[in-house]
Amino acid sequence: MAGITLALMAAARPILMRVSGADRPGITAGLMEVLSASEADVHDVEQMVIRGRLTLDVVFSVPEGPSSVKDLLFFGWEQGLDVDFDSIEETPRRHRRGMVVVTIIAPRIGPAAFGAIAEAVAESGGNIDRIERLSRYPVVSYELTVVGGDLDEIRTRLGKAASEQSVDVAVQERSLERRTKRLVVVDVDSTLIQDEVINLLAEEAGVLDEVEKITMSAMEGAMDFGDSLTHRVALLKDLDIEGIERVVERVTLTPGARTFVRTLKRAGMRTAMISGGFTIVADAIGADLGVDHVVANELEIVEGRVTGQLTGRIVDRGRKAEIVGELAEAEGIPLDQVVAIGDGANDIDMLAVAGLGIAFNAKPVVREVADTAVNVPYLDAILFMLGVHREDVEDADDPEPVQIEGLPPV
Repeated sequence: MAGITLALMAAARPILMRVSGADRPGITAGLMEVLSASEADVHDVEQMVIRGRLTLDVVFSVPEGPSSVKDLLFFGWEQGLDVDFDSIEETPRRHRRGMVVVTIIAPRIGPAAFGAIAEAVAESGGNIDRIERLSRYPVVSYELTVVGGDLDEIRTRLGKAASEQSVDVAVQERSLERRTKRLVVVDVDSTLIQDEVINLLAEEAGVLDEVEKITMSAMEGAMDFGDSLTHRVALLKDLDIEGIERVVERVTLTPGARTFVRTLKRAGMRTAMISGGFTIVADAIGADLGVDHVVANELEIVEGRVTGQLTGRIVDRGRKAEIVGELAEAEGIPLDQVVAIGDGANDIDMLAVAGLGIAFNAKPVVREVADTAVNVPYLDAILFMLGVHREDVEDADDPEPVQIEGLPPV
């Protein structure tokens, strides 16, 4: 082997050295010390560790003269590592503009699902350049960097494969904007929380059946959101403040909601809740989670009782989109650096105006128009769509500020 590698090095072409074995501190430093002693030029380095096993690739060249191969092989022998060499051709630099990032999320991702995703990429003319695991808990997620292929075709084929394999797949252009999201806006009912607040209020007021009938009428298109909300609020007349307080206590956060908001805030991102519900409940949730902005409908309350009226503009589908723009402008954040998350038709315009619109356990009409969809029951799984690693999520509990790679500094 030494004779072969000596010949490779004498050819003055770039050499790929692959080092593999049990990982331990000092391996990379030791190899670079040997290469430095040989006056080698290092052209490329990539390293990964999977379950304690190291794979380190180094592309380098050496000037004419004595070779360092024996020293490299001896270093590998000392460390119990396998060291292999190969001569390679210089390849043109790939333009990141032509790359896309594919994120796969599911409770379990087996070889059939992985194979189907890889096949869809290949059939689209793309090639997987890199695969990185983002999480094993509460869901399994991977990030694939894909080079080449038509973006629309990749999305179409991956969407079909994802549906057949029951996994969530997001396809995003690899760009600076993707890794620099700065404002995350989330719907409340059935998104940030598991409940529909107006149903809880109606139950306290003893008018749940009537409210649900109006809700169904609106869902069937017989009544628009504004009219249906006005009629439902009228039925809440005379509900006392104590009943509202009981509703606040009954609200159930979506699994992962607290972790989701905490991680975003520790990464220095701004957060907002935009709700078609009511401020008297949404404000309490926002204060508990530490959300920066809360916007919802205002129930009129006089002498401790609901009057059956709303004050101010109704937060409907169009208004939600306007609020996203207003919040972004107030924060000095471009819309392409905004993420919006929702589940219902009332959220469609909000998802469309944001740089990234995510349908979370959403109705089919919302999934069809959103940039991507997440169908697992954990809100913090959305973090993986943003390229956040599970380790970053766990570090969000650390008392010191966390700098997540690729996101703005705190």
